[in-house]
Amino acid sequence: MSRDDTIILPRVESETAEAEQHEALIELDGVGMTYPGPPPVEALRPVELRVETGEYVAIVGPSGSGKSTLLNLLGLLDAPTTGTYFLDGHDTSKLSESKRTGLRAAKIGFIFQSFHLMAHRTATENVAMALVYRGVPRRRRKQIARAKLELVGLGHRLDAVPTTLSGGERQRVAIARALATDPSLLLCDEPTGNLDSATADAVLATIDELHGRGLTILMITHDHDVAERAERAVTIRDGRLSEGNHAH
Repeated sequence: MSRDDTIILPRVESETAEAEQHEALIELDGVGMTYPGPPPVEALRPVELRVETGEYVAIVGPSGSGKSTLLNLLGLLDAPTTGTYFLDGHDTSKLSESKRTGLRAAKIGFIFQSFHLMAHRTATENVAMALVYRGVPRRRRKQIARAKLELVGLGHRLDAVPTTLSGGERQRVAIARALATDPSLLLCDEPTGNLDSATADAVLATIDELHGRGLTILMITHDHDVAERAERAVTIRDGRLSEGNHAH
């Protein structure tokens, strides 16, 4: 895909100095999240996390550990109540809501446990929908969608609707949709949670291949077998992050 279709956002204050200081794709500096009460709930205690461009990192934790809160912060769906989140050199705390939305659209691709596909749209149309709000012309949207579906091994299912696809194929359509905007970060939230083990392994192999092509992967999971695919693992429990000793 040509970068001509990508939204280019200006970096916030002092672009050159900031880029030199923050080379990581993701850098959390004392980031925490407290939901107002009464009583207030500290869902994520102030954490530090650095993810380099091209890394594959798993964040592992049980239900209620703070994974969803962290996912929403990393995906720019919520803003932290404390600390600073740098994404590709952008201090997200200094961005307006509209610029945060633009940055999210330009930099992050999401894969969820539920596929969130439109049932009466073809695989190509589902993937192309990711480009509608970026002003990409219809013909170009279709070209990009087909290319991304071929990338994930679905070149033979371009005109299939989700009801005729297997669970693994539907998740690969969702992966293709996440890739449509050529994101810097693929943020995965339990992407194999609804799949049997063989199908899950095939989907994870696709994600492995994308990482091999240089894409930065951040996998949120409760499954230690899934986390084993990553280069390193970070554990979250009771809203606290701790670096694991696991290396791929």
